[in-house]
Amino acid sequence: MRSSRYPRTWCAAALLALAAWVPAASAWAFEVKDLMGLLAQQKNGEARFTEQRYVRGIDGPLASSGTLSFVPPDKLVRRTLSPRPESMSVEGNSLVLQRGGRTRTTTVDSMPELAGLIEAMRGALSGNATLLQRYFRTDLKGDAKDWTLDLAPLDPALGRQIRSLRLSGRAGELQGVEMEFVGGDRSVMTIVPGRAAP
Repeated sequence: MRSSRYPRTWCAAALLALAAWVPAASAWAFEVKDLMGLLAQQKNGEARFTEQRYVRGIDGPLASSGTLSFVPPDKLVRRTLSPRPESMSVEGNSLVLQRGGRTRTTTVDSMPELAGLIEAMRGALSGNATLLQRYFRTDLKGDAKDWTLDLAPLDPALGRQIRSLRLSGRAGELQGVEMEFVGGDRSVMTIVPGRAAP
């Protein structure tokens, strides 16, 4: 009789050990809130970018480069230096576009197809998961050292323009943005963090 109890005792001990281990293992999972916490630690800063745009019907990518700057909670500036100077500056609901000596001032919410992209960038750079998930369904892969965040549009107006958006980085630094547009065009942006912005 004593020997028959050993298998049951061993199984019970193993199940208890497994039950204790599973919650601990799930607590180690890298989740969106953890990523947002890392991103939120980055204060205002500036980075260089290079972008390759693949357009159907055009051989080879269209290349551009310039700088990005962000000042929490919501000021985002993209300055394209090559192939020609132009800029986009967003603060709050104000959107200012400059190209060829001309300046256009409008509001973010007047351009719903662009609003989601702007809020995705501001949400990621500020570590604001609520803002990000207002416009996108999120799917995070990897860990704090090397992660990718896939975003699928929830907003119909944005979904008519963008098929998918992927952000990638290491720790609290956003280092890449890939966009696939409806119709087959694609954009790949590489971001190199630089000095802190004044």
